[in-house]
Amino acid sequence: MNWDDTTGTPAAERLVGASADREDQAVEAALRPKDLDEFIGQEKVREQLDLVLRAARARGATADHVLLSGAPGLGKTTLSMIIAAEMGAPIRITSGPAIQHAGDLAAILSSLQEGEVLFLDEIHRMSRPAEEMLYMAMEDFRVDVIVGKGPGATAIPLELPPFTLVGATTRAGLLPPPLRDRFGFTAHMEFYEPRELERVIHRSAGLLDVEIEADGAAEIAGRSRGTPRIANRLLRRVRDYAQVKADGIITRDIAAAALAVYEVDARGLDRLDRAVLEALLKLFGGGPVGLSTLAVAVGEERETVEEVAEPFLVREGLLARTPRGRVGTPAAWAHLGLTPPRSQAAGNGQQDLFGA
Repeated sequence: MNWDDTTGTPAAERLVGASADREDQAVEAALRPKDLDEFIGQEKVREQLDLVLRAARARGATADHVLLSGAPGLGKTTLSMIIAAEMGAPIRITSGPAIQHAGDLAAILSSLQEGEVLFLDEIHRMSRPAEEMLYMAMEDFRVDVIVGKGPGATAIPLELPPFTLVGATTRAGLLPPPLRDRFGFTAHMEFYEPRELERVIHRSAGLLDVEIEADGAAEIAGRSRGTPRIANRLLRRVRDYAQVKADGIITRDIAAAALAVYEVDARGLDRLDRAVLEALLKLFGGGPVGLSTLAVAVGEERETVEEVAEPFLVREGLLARTPRGRVGTPAAWAHLGLTPPRSQAAGNGQQDLFGA
């Protein structure tokens, strides 16, 4: 199971989880930018996508199929809606897990209008028969509907109006090459820099009618893991704290105090992240230690540690995956204010077999 993609899982319940729960979805609908000029960050992707859409409009044609890849919460769904808005077309939204049979996809495709944008989230989780039908639909705007069974089955070709498919995936490597090659434009969404997140937070605060100072926005941005969705979620929790405990204005001190209540530290680590690091450093001397042993030590499932906690810890340079197991880095010791063992400090990263 992909713990970071499914609502109702530990990843979705975390304040710093990148998955969207129902509250996030409702708020994001109100905060979502309506065009490329409003969209903050992803400068290269915006520039390239703007050229693709302008050229399509100039030709009076539908835009090329677009594949957006990247971690959850970076704006793939928002960009799909912007593509539809820029092209002046309606948008149909569905997801890979919802399309388990070729017939499901055929029903969607056959009801599309000319120029319509079909947004297919988590496209890598679509069933193989549906994938194979999508190849022909994307390339020839045609699908073959099978009527009957066995030797008497007949394929009836069904012509489709030109449409634009926007696929989104958190795992581009799982897409089969024939599907990936049919996208005319492919973009990878990068994590945001703190300065970009500050702009996102200021914009969201204005839409939410929240007064926030520059240092308060900087404090929230620094703990948002480079993800706008997390930044907006933290902003809402800090807003609540400021309204109850202060005068409603978000300053650096108020933001820091609020996020301390929610156990999100200065680098964006939460309780689970720190539990993994503390077990690795305090119980096992910095490693190497096996994943299963580490999971037992923190009282979590192996999948939760591997797929929910580890990706961010590795990206932050606090934990390393090695053939022998998980190892804490010097940055992890420094972050927790601990002194590494002599062997760790010397940089060999492993205990001497004879204790020397």
